[in-house]
Amino acid sequence: MDRNVSDVVAIDRNVSDVAFKNVNNTLVEASNQTNLKWPLIIFAILSLLGFVGFSIKVFVEGVGSQQWGYHAALVAFLLSSIQSAPMVAIAPRVAKAHWRRSTSRIAEIFGLLGIVNLLLFIPLMWILPSLADGRRSLWFYDALEGVSPYSPHIWAILAIVVLAFLGVFYLWLSLLPDFAILRDHSKVGTVRKKIFKFLSGRWWGSSSNWYMHKHRLGIVGAHYFMLLVFVHFLYSMDFCMSLVPGWIDALFPITHAANALQAGVAVFIVTMYIIYRFGGYREYIGLDQFWALSRLLFALSLLWFWFWFSSFIILWYGGKPSERFVLELLMAGPYIYVFIPVFILNFAGPLLIMMWNAVRKSILGPTIVSIGVLIGTMLDRVRLYVGAYSVSTEPDKYALHSVPNTIWPQFSSDVLLWIGSISAVILLYLMVAKLIPLVNIAEQKELLLYKLHKEFHRTKVMVLGKPE
Repeated sequence: MDRNVSDVVAIDRNVSDVAFKNVNNTLVEASNQTNLKWPLIIFAILSLLGFVGFSIKVFVEGVGSQQWGYHAALVAFLLSSIQSAPMVAIAPRVAKAHWRRSTSRIAEIFGLLGIVNLLLFIPLMWILPSLADGRRSLWFYDALEGVSPYSPHIWAILAIVVLAFLGVFYLWLSLLPDFAILRDHSKVGTVRKKIFKFLSGRWWGSSSNWYMHKHRLGIVGAHYFMLLVFVHFLYSMDFCMSLVPGWIDALFPITHAANALQAGVAVFIVTMYIIYRFGGYREYIGLDQFWALSRLLFALSLLWFWFWFSSFIILWYGGKPSERFVLELLMAGPYIYVFIPVFILNFAGPLLIMMWNAVRKSILGPTIVSIGVLIGTMLDRVRLYVGAYSVSTEPDKYALHSVPNTIWPQFSSDVLLWIGSISAVILLYLMVAKLIPLVNIAEQKELLLYKLHKEFHRTKVMVLGKPE
């Protein structure tokens, strides 16, 4: 049942200070008591493998573009998963959904992890062939003179740097009230107290503080979404499609971004399940969150097929030799054994499993499907980027005349780089989880003002007010 916020607050004026203190104590203690010593050590060691793999790739294998396909696929996978996950916090906050209050922080932390992907992206700036080498580009053509051939590189690096900055800034904005609570109520050492005092700035909980906080979150969230789509556009065009002669697909950039939303929801559900199972937050994370996100994941899985088929039918029905070679390269040729699992894990599997209400309305069902979606997204990025980088030295930039063989990953470089990079992402997430609560304290306290239990006929129901 929904009531106007004024009615609910008027009814619930007797929300005691004890309830607010209980929220403070429960969430602050859950953050302080989390034992992450051994996970931090393990993932720190595994992160070093990424540095070893990168060193081998640079100093042993060289900087030939064909050897960097798996590196480009790794950046695309992290862009499509961890850097898309903050949308799970941004979109429900705009929609004023109450269920997201206990899980928004889990998604917002992923914005900070974009720093890892930024560091991985930088080497690709030197690997990508410049326009002076004859690479195709959406932006410039041979007839134009006086244009720097490195302009796409500059735009791409600026876009991904700003995206990483917005992710960090959005997390900090969301944390401002909690930093003030930790500053005033957390029983930690003097050093951490000073850190919380510095990060909380001039936050004292005044009306102007809350007003600016709300509107700044909305503005920064909207800009993050727009820039996320733009980064997908730039990266998929300049670092993938432009490397394959004859591949012309106007839908590919938005397909890349839409598939990223599916992967972002999937990585969030998996993370939420781990925190629900091992993090000590079962009082705040439950069936409502998994059920709400399972429906979104189901819809995005159907959208995956729509975008794929819309691009496939154009290339297949056109039937030009260059288009047939593109289809053979990406779907029917050397990477067919990658494409089949992608189709099953990203579309067919979620369709056949999530169509059942009992599975959607569960905790374990959406988690299992999400793991499959993440594996499928990883394979899909490998299929696209490794295939694209395998033909980047094609002499004819307007048509593909032959399909290259499959490029397999090198364990000494590619596999170690993937393991180390993903471990670095997990390590950074664990470090943040050790410092701050994974449930937004201020929003949980705010929720107490919007809900109450009221008799309705022979039972009691929870009445939720709307913020506006």
